[in-house]
Amino acid sequence: MATPDTLAERPGRRAATRAVPRPAGRRGRGPAAGPSPRGRAGRAPWLYLAPALVVLGGLLVYPIYQLGLISFLEYTQAQVSGGQPTTFVGFGNYTELFADEQFWQVLLATVLFAAACVVSTLATGCALAVLLTRVRALPRLALMLAALGAWATPAVTGSTVWLFLFDPDFGPVNRVFGLGDHSWTYGRLSAFALVLLEVVWCSFPFVMVTVYAGIRAVPSEVLDAAALDGASQWRIWRSVLAPMLRPILVVVTIQSVIWDFKVFTQIYVMTGGGGIAGQNLVLNVYAYQKAFAASQYSLGSAIGVVMLVLLLAVTLVYLRLLRRQGEEL
Repeated sequence: MATPDTLAERPGRRAATRAVPRPAGRRGRGPAAGPSPRGRAGRAPWLYLAPALVVLGGLLVYPIYQLGLISFLEYTQAQVSGGQPTTFVGFGNYTELFADEQFWQVLLATVLFAAACVVSTLATGCALAVLLTRVRALPRLALMLAALGAWATPAVTGSTVWLFLFDPDFGPVNRVFGLGDHSWTYGRLSAFALVLLEVVWCSFPFVMVTVYAGIRAVPSEVLDAAALDGASQWRIWRSVLAPMLRPILVVVTIQSVIWDFKVFTQIYVMTGGGGIAGQNLVLNVYAYQKAFAASQYSLGSAIGVVMLVLLLAVTLVYLRLLRRQGEEL
């Protein structure tokens, strides 16, 4: 039975219990936690990349911004010299560009030419990468040095050398095949074919070296098992190597699309600025003619924006198709 003294003590004890301060933080979850180690680890890579991202932002973002800005202005030689004020025309440059029939012809030629270059480059590079795994050390070294020499040759130098090889008067190709004074740059298709050969010649080493490195990383037991099962070299490549090298092939394909879609030097040097009456124009050369030959800088910028959008669209669509197939990139 509780005594009066006991009853007097209980309120004090209860008050003392209530007076104890509770930890700060959410109700029922203890004290407020600081930044978790996982959060700090997630921010660490971005801190290391920050200097490079700042440099890339200055080298890429600002020029792209200026390119897009000029494409919405009336910006010709009169505006550059200060004779007339710069005016905002909105999508007027794009309207004029899309109404130009030559633009669509050049766009179609660029797409077909780039597709032919990409397919030829990938086929040549992959075939030579497989060949490197089949030859001995000395021929492999010679082939690698020759390929790297072609890769390191400047585009202007390579284009000049190929022009000399196929020259109608002094070129060794016409003499060897008995073609007389046939001009390879006179016809539209032959000129594109000549430029395609030069583009493939200077581009396949990147594909060859990259794919060769990927093949060397494939376990030899896998290839030996496929050979024991009676698979041919083509079947080994199609069913074994190509699926295992899919991430590498994605990289070289996207790089080839970007490089070949914006070819400029080879076309400009080998066809004399776009061929006879512009029959060998591609978008990059067409933009150069509009911007600098005709002093229509706003139209040239609009063509550059169209090329940028097309390349981004092709890359994103290609990556999306690969993700739908369950590929990890």
